[in-house]
Amino acid sequence: MKILVIGATGTIGGAVADALAARNGRDGAHDILRAGRRSGPLRVDLTDTPSIDALLEATGPLDAIVCCAASGAMTPLTEPSDTEFWTGLDGKLIGQVNLVRRSLTHVRDGGSLTLTSGRFAEPVPGSSLGHLVNAGLDAFVHAAAVELPRGVRLNAVSPGWVRETLTTLGMDPAPGTPVADLARVYVNAVEGTSNGSTFTPPSTPSQPSR
Repeated sequence: MKILVIGATGTIGGAVADALAARNGRDGAHDILRAGRRSGPLRVDLTDTPSIDALLEATGPLDAIVCCAASGAMTPLTEPSDTEFWTGLDGKLIGQVNLVRRSLTHVRDGGSLTLTSGRFAEPVPGSSLGHLVNAGLDAFVHAAAVELPRGVRLNAVSPGWVRETLTTLGMDPAPGTPVADLARVYVNAVEGTSNGSTFTPPSTPSQPSR
């Protein structure tokens, strides 16, 4: 399969691209195209729809798209301006929705789209926008999957803490999921048959993805 991985320069995206590249599909080894916002062979800014269009034109027809470029900072409800608060919607929620809508003419029959949402164990200060974005993405995937044409599948992966990210932040890595284990969840979403589902790594605490 010809698979585009967006966010492939990040911790999760890089592991997903490597995991897919190491596997063989029905027609042999997967052909992995790696895209990032600031570096990599292909560039894309999910907050800019012309950038999404340019990326899809550059890649040509695809069998699958995996978006791992969805991250966001904790955003206090009352402190930032309206513009600053709603900026969090642009890349992770609206950006991924736009990616789905604009990619449908570029994904082959029976292909797949895999997005990234996230999880919190419970509400904490600054997490309200994150809850809104993640719940919105999961709801969008569940509802939009029935509208996709030509047998194209739509799913999401909802990571918790990633062990390697916790280590980078100087935090205890024990509660995190090894990124290689998380990558296998994305691989299963791409290579499986599920549609309209949100996948979570097994036996990991429900914490915000990074």
